[in-house]
Amino acid sequence: MPVLLNPKHERFAQELASGKSAEEAHGLAGYKASRSGASQLKQNLNISNRVAELLIERESIHAQATADAVKSVGLTKQWVIETLMENVARAMQAKPVRTDDEGEAIGEYQYQGSVANRALELLGKEVGMFIDRKEVRTGSLDELPPDTLTQLREQLDAERVGRADSGDRPEAGSKPH
Repeated sequence: MPVLLNPKHERFAQELASGKSAEEAHGLAGYKASRSGASQLKQNLNISNRVAELLIERESIHAQATADAVKSVGLTKQWVIETLMENVARAMQAKPVRTDDEGEAIGEYQYQGSVANRALELLGKEVGMFIDRKEVRTGSLDELPPDTLTQLREQLDAERVGRADSGDRPEAGSKPH
């Protein structure tokens, strides 16, 4: 979608895409302060399409800039993995400090378990060793013993099968006839 023909609409869309509230964008576009006017203008299909287009364009520009920056500094997946492995070796004191011209050990790294664990966690995630798990809370059902929950699930399954067999599928909140 090209630039909107109405300059105030274009400015409004630009301001919305930059993160301004509808009310702020409305004023910056040159309109008299009006919350309802801002809300109505925001719902205009041409404006909402233009905002979406601007956001996609900005994301594309950002992605390209990031890719260019990564390329310019030589950041690669291999380098990140190798550096994480180096951090593990240093944090676990598995590697002496070698900084003189002959490569002689001139000191030791200090053990830092948290650094080693974090580097190992990132490496493990990279190779798919870890799965993020989230606990789902169900309110009052959390207090019920597992066997009661199993019985409730079986009853619900039986009711669903019964409804499916009879072809009667009432919608949520509706009353059977």
